[in-house]
Amino acid sequence: MSGPLSGKLGGDVMDVSAQPQQYKLCSECKRPIAFAAEYYRCSVSTCNRKRTGLFFCSVSCWDAHVPMMRHRDAWAEKTVAPTRQQFLAELAEEEKAQQMAEQADKGRRIVGLSDDGLPKDVLVVVSKLKAYVKARSDMSTSDGAIDVLSAHLRKLCDRAIRHAGTAGRKTVMDRDFEAILASDDD
Repeated sequence: MSGPLSGKLGGDVMDVSAQPQQYKLCSECKRPIAFAAEYYRCSVSTCNRKRTGLFFCSVSCWDAHVPMMRHRDAWAEKTVAPTRQQFLAELAEEEKAQQMAEQADKGRRIVGLSDDGLPKDVLVVVSKLKAYVKARSDMSTSDGAIDVLSAHLRKLCDRAIRHAGTAGRKTVMDRDFEAILASDDD
């Protein structure tokens, strides 16, 4: 279900037929806080984070949370809840922002060939390489060889990326590497 009424309110999922009856529930006594009504928030920022979100219907409810949260210097701040229309507009805006973020994540990334910000991680499995060299020749492999091999693999990958790009593809395939290696043999 999508739309401004598909968000969450106080942990309960709303459906389109049910309008929210209150803004929030008091974090201490669980009494409803009505739309456009006064309520209290804690002055400490950790109590006002989106995930924590403590709301209090009275100063006495706010006061009850102070020992549990171990605040040294805190006070209750009087606030007015939004109207129902404002609250529904906020929910719709949050849902729209979430959908836009999801769409941005689905977008295609274009890989550039600049060295700015590219990771310089090791591109080979060191233990597998050392085991191969040992089994093939009964020789050891220096740690310095790993960095040289990784740099060589980066150059091969850059050439394969260019080869795939000139072929009009967005996927680097085995044939790109084969073409590069064949041209090196000539």
